[in-house]
Amino acid sequence: MNYLAHLYLSENNQIRIGNFISDFVKGKNYQNYPTDIQRGILIHRKIDSFTDSHPIFIKSKRRLDKRYNLYSGIVIDLFYDHFLANNWSRYSKEPLADFIQNSYSIIGENIEELPEKVQYLFPFMVKQNWLYKYKTIEGMGDILRGMDSRTKMKSGMQYAVNDLRDNYKDFESDFFIFFAELEEYIKTITLNQYNII
Repeated sequence: MNYLAHLYLSENNQIRIGNFISDFVKGKNYQNYPTDIQRGILIHRKIDSFTDSHPIFIKSKRRLDKRYNLYSGIVIDLFYDHFLANNWSRYSKEPLADFIQNSYSIIGENIEELPEKVQYLFPFMVKQNWLYKYKTIEGMGDILRGMDSRTKMKSGMQYAVNDLRDNYKDFESDFFIFFAELEEYIKTITLNQYNII
């Protein structure tokens, strides 16, 4: 769910596309795409593995486990995208709005080549400007309510915006530590790790 971070951690447009669609590409189906999109898909998977096993991410999740159970990781992904958006100038010289619009354009120009679920989801993302909504607490409330509705209100994620407000500095501190280590990890990834020629 942390679309903004995956897009940001992509070194070129094709890798950005792969990083964006990876959750919708199962198993070895990534091999059906051009080389750099394949790389983006595999980098996304590496990011997810790094994140799920990282002690800081686990620490953040533990603050929410009792309320959101299996959904706590999704909530933290969204919280971390909020902190990336809200502190964007620490990470990029390109304005956030420009980066998001460029990302929408890159994906939109290739939409017919992407998985059907992405083709369905993407117009809603652009129309409601999900990625920019991450920047504000009010926007996060909208996103979390939307996520909760997709679980037929079983997840309780609509209430997680209160956890964000109540523990803002703790989650933000976790994010800064985690994201610095994630950026360093990305630098260590070489193309050879993916067996892609």
